[in-house]
Amino acid sequence: MTDYERQMRRALSLASRGPATGVNPQVGCVLVDETGKIVAEGWHRGAGTAHAEVDALSKVTDARGLTAIVTLEPCNHTGRTGPCSVALIEAGVSRVVYSVSDPNPQAGGGAERLRAAGIAVEGGVLADDTEQLLHPWLTAVRHGRPFVTVKWASSLDGRAAAADGTSQWITGTAARQHVHERRALADAIVVGTGTVLDDDPSLTARGDAGELMEHQPIPVVIGERAVPEGASLRSHPAGLIETASRDLGAVLKDLYERDIRRVFVEGGPTLASAFLAADLADEVLVYLAPTLIGGPRLAVTDLGITTIADQRRLTITGLDRLGDDIVITARSV
Repeated sequence: MTDYERQMRRALSLASRGPATGVNPQVGCVLVDETGKIVAEGWHRGAGTAHAEVDALSKVTDARGLTAIVTLEPCNHTGRTGPCSVALIEAGVSRVVYSVSDPNPQAGGGAERLRAAGIAVEGGVLADDTEQLLHPWLTAVRHGRPFVTVKWASSLDGRAAAADGTSQWITGTAARQHVHERRALADAIVVGTGTVLDDDPSLTARGDAGELMEHQPIPVVIGERAVPEGASLRSHPAGLIETASRDLGAVLKDLYERDIRRVFVEGGPTLASAFLAADLADEVLVYLAPTLIGGPRLAVTDLGITTIADQRRLTITGLDRLGDDIVITARSV
């Protein structure tokens, strides 16, 4: 392992301390001297706070001649904070090593600006590791829509409910708590109006004792019918977005423009199947319970696939046991 790789691993560790939700990516930065010793560290703590590079620079009195190791190409635009490329140039660093280029057309171009200022720049160090950490954010920015996770729970034979519609509970407590933890990793939680009218869900993210978690995804209701005035969602701590639309592409575009980068789809089989059929699911999260139900209530309905050659192949990225249940995570990219 090279020094840059070792230092980048430290920067990635720092990046993971930042919030996974929100419009900004998780970014870490270390400053090293000519001997390779780390002299300062920084990471991004959320929208409106100092970016990782600026955070690290604030911890040294003189950065001239130092090398900045940063997980994402330094930004090149002014938003709530100034461009990190300019901050690094003005600080007098001699070299910048980054992992992944910034795909945001508004923020990208930092590497070119640094080179134009006479700073040595190297990219691509531990790019696979950074791609993994930032996969949802990078996917969202590259597609111009939120990263979409579609979740469902089912029996081993693929049923989401019994013939009479009852479904509470197919999975056990550990799996249901895991759902709350996944909710807390999303910017928005999406359901259809049918789920709202039938179940009156609260759609909050709660801890083991039923307490509200620090981060709450904003509930988004897809469909043309209004949420009833007395519905639980009307008092959700994060507010409520009613789309008055069934156009999934348009809804996702609107959510992206609202700075929402991660969406957790937790509606019933109709909504889940709609996202899958439209090829708008980047990830599926499937909770399998060791039970058999049978009957017509499938977890996923028609996807428009008529021949086996058109089946949707996914890549399994996670397989874990939760009590008696299993959770499978699979991605389309």
